Parts: sequence; structure tokens; C-alpha cells
Amino acid sequence: MSLKAKTKNISIVLYRPKYAGNIGSVARAAKNMGITRIVVVGATEFDREEMEQRSTHLAADVLDQIQYVASIEEALGTFTYIVGTTARIGKARGPFVSPRAAAQNIAGLSQKNKIALLFGPEDTGLANDQLRLCHTVVTIPTSHEFTSLNLSQAVMILCYEI
Repeated sequence: MSLKAKTKNISIVLYRPKYAGNIGSVARAAKNMGITRIVVVGATEFDREEMEQRSTHLAADVLDQIQYVASIEEALGTFTYIVGTTARIGKARGPFVSPRAAAQNIAGLSQKNKIALLFGPEDTGLANDQLRLCHTVVTIPTSHEFTSLNLSQAVMILCYEI
């Protein structure tokens, strides 16, 4: 039997999300997979009602606990291992691992370490500067014709594998 991740040591970090509804959807997806800590970087206020509409009342506790911080450095400062995510492939952005490969590593690391799963803005994703802060970078295999996933879909896929 493989080692199970210690989900209480795993957090979702959303770097400059654009839409309150997406934060709500992320809260729901994360809670479905047993992850209840979300850190939002670069924004201090989002429409709570819109977040609740997407999260359902059963994930309201996750919304209540969201930590809002000003900078990515502040967001990532308490974590010992950072997993970045990207749909854009390029020489300066890799090497990349699949969600499943990352999950195998995260399961062991999460036993005694705080892990951040870092997701970028909906419109641009993470820039190279943010990816350089990561210990590993995950890319989710998709059709080459359409590589963009909704933020909550990407969170759900990675959390499911973990």
C-alpha cells in the first residue's frame, strides 16, 4: 500500500486570482480532496457571496479560513516544498512532472513538511519568476489543441492525484 499524503500539511496558494467565483470553486475542489487551507496572494477582498455560490455551504469553513497576503514571498515563506503549476511549456520553464509523479513525492514529503501547491492567474498563469521559486513544476497533460484548464479544474486534478 502506498503512503497517503498528510493533507493537513498541504495548502493551495492562488497567486493573483481574478475572479471570486473561481476562489469559491477552488475551495470546493480542495475540500472534496481533504485540503482545507487556501492562501490568496495579491488581493484582499473578493465578493463573499459569489465565492459561496461556487463553493456551496459545505465549504464555507474553507472560505472562512482563507489567508490573504500581499506578496508571493509572504505566501510561500512558511513552506518547505513548493509545487508550481503551468500549462505553458518552454525551455526556461521545465523540467516538468505529471500530477501523478508529483503526488508520489508529495505524499512522502507531506508527512513532516508544509507543502504549497502554487497556481497562477486565470489569464496568464505563473510567470518564470514565480516558477523559479518552486522545487518542482507540474503540467497537466491536455490536448495540444487546447491546453488551458479552469483554475478549479487544475486544482482538482492535482489534489485528486495527491
